[in-house]
Amino acid sequence: MTAGLLIVFTGNGKGKTTAALGMAMRAAGHDLKVCVIQFIKGGWRYGELDAVKRFDGLIDLHVMGKGFTWKTDDQVEDIRLAREAWAFACTVIDSGVYHTVVLDEFTYLLHYKMLEIAPCLDVLTNRNPNQHVVITGRYAPQELINAADLVTEMHALKHPLQSGVKAQKGIEF
Repeated sequence: MTAGLLIVFTGNGKGKTTAALGMAMRAAGHDLKVCVIQFIKGGWRYGELDAVKRFDGLIDLHVMGKGFTWKTDDQVEDIRLAREAWAFACTVIDSGVYHTVVLDEFTYLLHYKMLEIAPCLDVLTNRNPNQHVVITGRYAPQELINAADLVTEMHALKHPLQSGVKAQKGIEF
């Protein structure tokens, strides 16, 4: 039996996006189309952008908005961009083109109330029954966890930042 899964990677530890991108590459390795939508990456330059180019035609990556964070200087604009990004994600999910859709850092939009959870859950739970959706980010709301088929919570037990080692190319970005 196969079925499309709603998968959530959450928690305060590293590896949420990395796990989701690993799943994207696994699907692409089987010639299955994937769409990755990153909600808060903003203008930061990171290795995923270049790596995905190697999967041209199989993985589509969209970096949405300018970075939706708690350190915003224009909350109204951030909310507008978040809603625009979600509307794009809904179109992607409904398109029937993709085997897997990754909504990277999507939980922040729910946590910071940029989107209402009920309509989001409606889209996520009423998608094509064979399509997988992978959601990443801290603070996954309980309603999302309840709706998901697979939830992994990443916990930071130790991090190099604690001993003064800064973010490194190929590890954090």
